Amino acid sequence: MIAAHQELTIEWWSEHTKRFDLFASEPVLLEAFKGDESAAQRRLTELSDIPILAIEEAARDLARIFVVRNLIPAKVVEDAIHIAIATTQGMDFLITWNCKHIANAEIRERLEAVCLEAGYRMPVICTPEQLMGD
Repeated sequence: MIAAHQELTIEWWSEHTKRFDLFASEPVLLEAFKGDESAAQRRLTELSDIPILAIEEAARDLARIFVVRNLIPAKVVEDAIHIAIATTQGMDFLITWNCKHIANAEIRERLEAVCLEAGYRMPVICTPEQLMGD
C-alpha cells in the first residue's frame, strides 16, 4: 500500500501540480527531513520552490481546540497544527496520505464545525489520488 501511495504521489507531482498554487507548511518541511537520507533530499528538492506557511498564533489556537475537543489526539498535535495552518491560511485543499487523523471521514464534519465556529472555512482534505481530476 505504501508503494502504491508513493507511485500515486509521484504521478500527482509530475502531472497535476500545474493546476494549483502549491504551498507547504512548517510541519510538512519537518516531516520531509525524516527517513532515508536520499529520499529526504528528493522531498526537500521538490519543496524548495514552494512557499512555506508559518505556524501563526491563530493556527496554534485552532489546533489547541482540535485537541481539547478530542478530535485529534494530543500525542499527534502536529496533525492538528497541519490542519489548522491550512485552515487559517485559507488553503482550498490539504493533501495528505494521513487518513488516521487528517483525511479521516469520521472526524471531518466535527473539524469543519470547529473551524466554522472559529470563523474559518476548512479546506477540502483529500489524498493525492482524490485530487487527480479527469
